[in-house]
Amino acid sequence: MGEQQQVQFPQEVIDEYAALGVDLPALFSAGHLGTRMGVQIVGASADRVVGTMPVEGNTQPYGLLHGGASAVLAETLGSVGSMLHGGASKIAVGVDLNCTHHRGVRSGLVTGVATPVHRGRSTATYEVVISDEQDRRVCTARLTCLLRDVNPGDGAGAGTAG
Repeated sequence: MGEQQQVQFPQEVIDEYAALGVDLPALFSAGHLGTRMGVQIVGASADRVVGTMPVEGNTQPYGLLHGGASAVLAETLGSVGSMLHGGASKIAVGVDLNCTHHRGVRSGLVTGVATPVHRGRSTATYEVVISDEQDRRVCTARLTCLLRDVNPGDGAGAGTAG
């Protein structure tokens, strides 16, 4: 489904993560599942995360965008926002996801926009609105992530989990 686009971050954010040995742009990909589904994160901050996903290759037997594909896009975007909110000392782990599917989509590209509903010390909740190319709402999702402290065995030092 193509190469991932590199997410653009403010230099001070890149520097904060680099000091911990974390390559932030590489970390903020859609992961293996998202990559297989063609998810691309096109902009990211703790205030707003935007990503796209093709409908083609992500449909159910009736030829409509699969609801699970919308869930993958929503969880990816909400997790990225949660992780940016938590900062380099936290790991964002998805603990609750709900999705309401409003309309079917058969082709094209869908765009998801994640915005914060709550950003606390231990949890972050993001609303994700997924729209079609005509800017019609396809799905509304809400993701809550637990923000837990980074532990020595956590690999790269920070990350998202779905």
